[in-house]
Amino acid sequence: MESAITVTPARLPDVLLHVAVVRPVFVWGAPGIGKSSLVRAFAEALGLECVTLVGTQLAPEDLIGVPELREGRSRFAPPETIARSEPYCLFLDELNSSTPDVQKAFYSLILDRRIGAYELPAGSIVIGAGNRSSDNALARPMASALVNRLVHVHLRADAADWLDWAARAGVHPWVIDHLTLRPDHLWQRPPKTEEPFSTPRSWHMLSDALLSYGDGIDEDTLRVLATGTLGAAHVHAFTAYVKTLRHRYDLEAVLKGEAAWPSRPQDRDLLYYLAETFRARLAHDLPADKDRAPAAMRAFAHRAKSMLVDLAEISLECAQLVIATDDDGNAVLPTWFMVEVGRDLPRLVARR
Repeated sequence: MESAITVTPARLPDVLLHVAVVRPVFVWGAPGIGKSSLVRAFAEALGLECVTLVGTQLAPEDLIGVPELREGRSRFAPPETIARSEPYCLFLDELNSSTPDVQKAFYSLILDRRIGAYELPAGSIVIGAGNRSSDNALARPMASALVNRLVHVHLRADAADWLDWAARAGVHPWVIDHLTLRPDHLWQRPPKTEEPFSTPRSWHMLSDALLSYGDGIDEDTLRVLATGTLGAAHVHAFTAYVKTLRHRYDLEAVLKGEAAWPSRPQDRDLLYYLAETFRARLAHDLPADKDRAPAAMRAFAHRAKSMLVDLAEISLECAQLVIATDDDGNAVLPTWFMVEVGRDLPRLVARR
């Protein structure tokens, strides 16, 4: 299940506060964007213990319990994990990954807050979560009866929210600074093959490893850690970013004419990273309408065209990367700038 209407991690607690206290909620989202952590943090904020049941690890009897005899009659005794006397948050993680029989066992617990003769204490809340089948994750179709018992909320990764959390959580400065410059690298759609991909969770894992090694980590080890946690394209970008820090080489120096594009063969990863950063800078700073651009911005655009010529002399591939369309074929840079690039670059090259 996917939806164009989504909420950010910062908004999710407010939604849960108003909805989960009166109706069970199901949180949809891609792997690694923080669904489980957000639910546990929400329960803690309410002063409720969070009891997590993982759908892929359950059998029906783990929910409904086993029969016992009491005063000559049989009854199901729910497991002590669920049968509590104090209110709590029941978190059904990977609910839509469980087998159909387990999903059926959840029906009465979700709708009626009851398992057999046991009823959840007043003040308890029920929240489910799961990945989407489109994320290449283990996900089974949910029966319409179960779907209709839940309020569905779709969570998306949000760089601003995550960076705010990361600063308070002590995430490694290299990770924070890189994602501040490239927030589009926080999350990527899971690949169809078995390989690492970038998510808020994987960046956090990389941060933990970097903190363990310390800032003296060598480049080879840094690349091993990044390769083991991030998507391939983001590995090159992140390791190149660290290289810019260590060599005090950044895009601002190139923009100001204080430094040239790196041209050594061993700095090709650095050149690629700076070209990507340059593209992101142009996409962010250049206005959609040139006529409304201040003089300083028009001067910046002229400087950018000159920098493209310099970049193309070193690597035509990197220069083409700056002005290329996105993966869907949509223009990234303003149309007026692309027209000027096509018109002015031959003249700038001839002037050289």
